[in-house]
Amino acid sequence: MNIWIGCDHAGYALKLEVIAFLKEKGINVTDLGCDGSRADYPEIAKAVGKAVSANKGDLGILICGTGIGMSIAANKVRGVRAALCADYFSAKYTRLHNDANVMCMGARTLGAGLALELVSVFIDTPFEGGRHANRVAMIQEMEQEF
Repeated sequence: MNIWIGCDHAGYALKLEVIAFLKEKGINVTDLGCDGSRADYPEIAKAVGKAVSANKGDLGILICGTGIGMSIAANKVRGVRAALCADYFSAKYTRLHNDANVMCMGARTLGAGLALELVSVFIDTPFEGGRHANRVAMIQEMEQEF
C-alpha cells in the first residue's frame, strides 16, 4: 500500500509531521505537494485523487486549513471517496462503512497529536463490506450517472 499525500500552504507543517509518522511506521508515502509556498487546494486534491483512483488499494491524505475545501475538491475525482475527519469515530467508520480512500483534515482545526491518531486509525481500519458494500456500489453507480 502507498499513501498519497498533499496539502496547501495552510497544511504544510502538519503534512510534514504526518509524513514522518507514516515513514516511522514503515509505510511508503508519496508527496504530491505543496512545498510550503502558496498553493491552490483544488490542484493538490486533483493530483492526490487521480493517484488514489488509478492505484486501487492505495489511500490518500489531504490537508488544508479546515479540510473542507480538500474534501469537496477530491470528491470530484471519479473513484474517490474522500471524508473530512476530525474525530476518532469518523475516521474509523468512514473506512469501515464507506470504504473511504482519502482522508481530509484541517491543520487549523486539529492538533498534531489528534491528527496522527486519526491517520493511524484511518489507515489501519479495513472496509467491513457486507451490507455496506452494496451502498458503496450505489455511490459508484452515481459517479457513472452524473
